[in-house]
Amino acid sequence: MNQSSIVPETDERAALREAVTGLVGRYGHDYFVARARAHEEPTALWKELGANGFLGVHLPERYGGGGGTLGDFSVVVEAASAAGCPLLMTVISPAICGTILARHASDEMNRRWLTGIADGSTKMAFAITEPDAGSNSHEITTTAHRDDSTQHADRGWRLSGTKYWTSGVDEADAILVVARSGTAATGGKRRPLSLFVVPTDAPGLSYQPIDAALVQPEQQFTVWFDDVLLGPEALIGDDGNGLRQVFSGLNPERITAASISNGISLYALEKAATYANQRAVWKGVPIGAHQGVAHPLAEAYIGVAQARLMAARAAELFDAGADAAEASNIAKFAAADASLRALDQAMQTHGGNGLSLEYGLADLWFLARMLKTAPVSREMVLNFVAQHSLGLPSSY
Repeated sequence: MNQSSIVPETDERAALREAVTGLVGRYGHDYFVARARAHEEPTALWKELGANGFLGVHLPERYGGGGGTLGDFSVVVEAASAAGCPLLMTVISPAICGTILARHASDEMNRRWLTGIADGSTKMAFAITEPDAGSNSHEITTTAHRDDSTQHADRGWRLSGTKYWTSGVDEADAILVVARSGTAATGGKRRPLSLFVVPTDAPGLSYQPIDAALVQPEQQFTVWFDDVLLGPEALIGDDGNGLRQVFSGLNPERITAASISNGISLYALEKAATYANQRAVWKGVPIGAHQGVAHPLAEAYIGVAQARLMAARAAELFDAGADAAEASNIAKFAAADASLRALDQAMQTHGGNGLSLEYGLADLWFLARMLKTAPVSREMVLNFVAQHSLGLPSSY
């Protein structure tokens, strides 16, 4: 199945897709599943992706990146997923954290953190969700106060609070934390948001895994910040400017999440088409010759093609500096739904074998299902489209 047949690609992007497919294909889905079941880092694969410039293809050259675009990185994420290795950490560390740092952090901070993100030697987790603040970031209570233990003009911060469903903390070197700080706004409003880079070995930082059904290398965690002392250099950009900074990472998050979903779709449909061509049950005819098998797969492919085009359009708008919010949300919504349909139909095509772990489909189900809920739920996408695309009254 030709991955480039629907989405137009330059020769450079086609070569990038081929290179990533070849590299990840040497590891394959069995490698991914072995690490996923043990919640172990896919260290060897991650290091190779970084060393070959794939993790930082979209990051600035002056910090070790490739100087390319988010569209380029989306090809990397989709191709790796289509080769059987959907790595959630690609969305978190290079896409969300890398983009935010590249756009808002100081040169000193980027030399400290972004160069490692680009070459794969450093991973950064992202902490925004809280037990009582999921989709509603206005309810964030994690707070950074100025450190009063010193009278030095350039004081640091003390960070306290709890984050929830934070991915990959155990394999990350630092966490990009969304917290309240600054001077309280007038009118009784909460303090504005700021972003901080917190090393995972900082005293006062602790975490506990969340027992979840997900089969993926990246485990989910509850993270506690108990009066964590941070230097002034931990703040990204200006105090109180965190909301704008966060939004610069949300569209890349949605676009690359869509790329993972689309990659899972391509992987599943490839497996299904191969099986349907080889499996014969009645009179020696391949089951793919029967419309009851062929048509559902063809319909699933059409949905995936549409989702991939939407993701490519969203990346194109983002890279052009245009408003990509609508396209990014739609891309994530469409890709997640198309992925579940494609994976479900691929499993159905395999009959009972679709539930056998040997065939490499069933172990992707909960990951594909999670992408329907995160990083933004389909209901919040529908809220966005209803309000901003259709001009309907806000429901929240």
